[in-house]
Amino acid sequence: QQFGNFGGQIPGMQVQMGQPVPGAGPNMFSGGYPGYLTYSDSYSPADDSMWTYFTAVAGQDGEVDAEELQRCLTQSGISGSYAPFSLETCRIMIAMLDRDYTGKMGFNEFKELWAALNAWKQNFMSIDQDQSGTVEHHELSQAIALMGYRLSPQTLAAIVRRYSKNGRIFFDDYVACCVKLRALTDFFRRRDHLQQGIVNFMYEDVRCGTDST
Repeated sequence: QQFGNFGGQIPGMQVQMGQPVPGAGPNMFSGGYPGYLTYSDSYSPADDSMWTYFTAVAGQDGEVDAEELQRCLTQSGISGSYAPFSLETCRIMIAMLDRDYTGKMGFNEFKELWAALNAWKQNFMSIDQDQSGTVEHHELSQAIALMGYRLSPQTLAAIVRRYSKNGRIFFDDYVACCVKLRALTDFFRRRDHLQQGIVNFMYEDVRCGTDST
């Protein structure tokens, strides 16, 4: 089977990670994995406003679920002139960072998400040059390459079919695509202990990985 530059067989398959495009964009993580941003736990002035947005909707446990995250992001205005994020996109945002499988997100994860969303928005704005709020399929391919991914034409076509409406990709769907790509990369990276870009998967690993993203 082939998924972009992920190849292998089920069960007990060996998968090879697609290599990043040489010189592609700043969103590279150490080890050559695309789609990651440098994240720091250090304080920044932006934390004050993020904390205000977060605590305004967080429950007594100090975490937010998908509906609370949707309200938080809408109230923060992070989507700018684009439509607010859908509930489904907020669900997969939480799944991407839900390392303790609670179905919720704490403030540190929220800061990580905030950094990713800002980078993805800048990327989207750079290709949405007519400010229509949508991009075409070839522009999505360009954006994915800028994030450091190198996918086969068949995979790119499948992504376009999944995330486009009438041949165009809206910001919410673009972010959903970015979340899925990062979550799958993170799933792969956690199992690539030697950082070689090759991982052996059992069928259960693949099923659990796709279910969680």
